[in-house]
Amino acid sequence: MGLNRSNWYYEPKEVDPYNLELMNLIDEEYTRHPFYGSPRMTVYLNRLGHQVNPKRVARLMREMGIEGIRPKKNLSKAQPGHKIYPYLLRDLEVAKPNQVWTADITYIRLAQGFIYLVAVMDWYSRYVLSFKISNTLTADFCVEALEDALRKGVPEISNTDQGSQFTSDEYTRMLIERGIKISMDSKGRAFDNIFIERLWRNVKYEEVYLKQYRTVTEAKIQLGRYFEFYNQERPHQSLCYKTPAEIYFGERKPMDMWTSPTDQPEPFGTCGQTDGQLFELPTACPHSLASRPQIHRLNGNIF
Repeated sequence: MGLNRSNWYYEPKEVDPYNLELMNLIDEEYTRHPFYGSPRMTVYLNRLGHQVNPKRVARLMREMGIEGIRPKKNLSKAQPGHKIYPYLLRDLEVAKPNQVWTADITYIRLAQGFIYLVAVMDWYSRYVLSFKISNTLTADFCVEALEDALRKGVPEISNTDQGSQFTSDEYTRMLIERGIKISMDSKGRAFDNIFIERLWRNVKYEEVYLKQYRTVTEAKIQLGRYFEFYNQERPHQSLCYKTPAEIYFGERKPMDMWTSPTDQPEPFGTCGQTDGQLFELPTACPHSLASRPQIHRLNGNIF
């Protein structure tokens, strides 16, 4: 019909109230420990007093679109008939914006029900180029997110997991037509797509878990505001306390990506604070550090 589904307001995905309670607990524990598969998650829920079996937990995790991240000898296949592409980022030095983009999907809880969130992010700068929400795991909301992102730039490589949304003909065709190389994670590997896993942790702890979205519309608005903050105002330690927008664009941009225009943020000062201690921010940022898939720490804090 030619209608853009992102203009429709969906009801949250309906779910039994007790299953929703379990899924929210699974989401919180998975955010803390993403290596937990259904057996460990079952033990965790049992210790909280929920007498559930591994089969039920595995089913709920599948519905949420998550699994424990760990090495596997036999890689599971994506949707039958969908081509799987090799992982291209191993030993690659990512040294500039639009060299590598990454995309992923996560579970977002609501007061009654839940939705899925997809985001497309620039690997080097951590800049979130687009996001979309849906109450199903079909490919179309991921395709729309990619379309939005491609209005802002074109990467050399697109890296995702092997999920059917990203191996779909619609998604891969958009990349191939623009000469974009396609890279896909080894299924179950913890660090192939680590930067967007960190993004989800930040979204959950800094936004979702602090609020109780009542409707899909409210979730869309609040998540948009958070991504605006994340891109334009939130300094990242791994970026030498610059914002993703400053690294991606090379200068401050008006905050008009997700919400109505607002006043420009005050420039970030020459000192920051962590663990109660003031420190001088570095005057030069070794960008190569920001491009490597490793965790950077300061006084035990991970950013």
